[in-house]
Amino acid sequence: MIRIAVDAMGSDHAPLPEVEGAVQAAAQYGVAIVLVGLEERIREALQKHDAAGLPIEVVHASEVITMEDSAATAARRKKDSSIRVAARLMRDGDVSGVVSAGNTGAVMATVKMVLGTLPVVDRPALSTVLPTQKGKPAILLDVGANVDCKPHHLEQFAIMGDIYSRTVFGIRRPRVGLLSIGEEASKGNELTKEAFKSLKLAPINFLGNVEGRDIFKGDVDVIVCDGFTGNVALKLSEGLIETFTAMLGEELQKTLAAKVGYIFAQKAFRQFKQRLDYSEYGGAPLLGMNGITIVCHGRSKANAIKNAVRVANEFCKHNVNQVIETEFHKLGLSKNATVT
Repeated sequence: MIRIAVDAMGSDHAPLPEVEGAVQAAAQYGVAIVLVGLEERIREALQKHDAAGLPIEVVHASEVITMEDSAATAARRKKDSSIRVAARLMRDGDVSGVVSAGNTGAVMATVKMVLGTLPVVDRPALSTVLPTQKGKPAILLDVGANVDCKPHHLEQFAIMGDIYSRTVFGIRRPRVGLLSIGEEASKGNELTKEAFKSLKLAPINFLGNVEGRDIFKGDVDVIVCDGFTGNVALKLSEGLIETFTAMLGEELQKTLAAKVGYIFAQKAFRQFKQRLDYSEYGGAPLLGMNGITIVCHGRSKANAIKNAVRVANEFCKHNVNQVIETEFHKLGLSKNATVT
């Protein structure tokens, strides 16, 4: 049975969402869960759920990394933090993956310090899944792990995204696009112009540049960019979805006709909201790390944690890291190397 460690002290309301999400995941997916954190608080939260017979255990960690902590400082100094203990469990082979809704920078720094990256990968990339008009999800990476990138980093991100799309989503030949300010190869900054040249030669189905308005159309399966651009795009998308949903709710309450119409369209509105709900897609996999790591929002609720465990389980079942290493070796890719 696959075992997933959940950093139970990461989210804004820890450990309640982590514990509830872990109970749901263990019950629905049959995944063994190791809850890591302040043992007394975790067990107190567990008592609120019917977890009898479920494959859930608790491992104590005496320190907690907060959202206010400096990522680098917390990773170095808090040696018994919940995320560090979880990462050590993965390093030692006690668990197959880690889920955390903690301080993103601290999670990445800690996991990288304990586990390192895959030998063939120069930098890990934080990826996220976005809904599209055509129903199939699109993978956007990097969304925050690397603020400054070089062309060969984007090339590696593209190949890892291609592997993610094929192995987990079953898309036979993913369509890959480079996020830029215009479709023409001449558009963009120096990074995107040089990356465009590399991606044209890479062994992927590269369609060329895509613009921000194309992200949700569903015409590409993998969208590649540097972490600064990707994080801005992701946060803008989340804010727009929340604003749109709130404004729609307000409009539906303004008139009697709108209220009556909503009654007849409740199912459609629920399905619409579900399609846009980030928690349905779980967390953001950190591709290229020497171990499966899924990073969630700090405000994650139980549903997001449950689905993050599902994603970690899928990455383990499909051996995504092994596939990345194997394919990079076949392509002659290594750190600081590019496809020729």
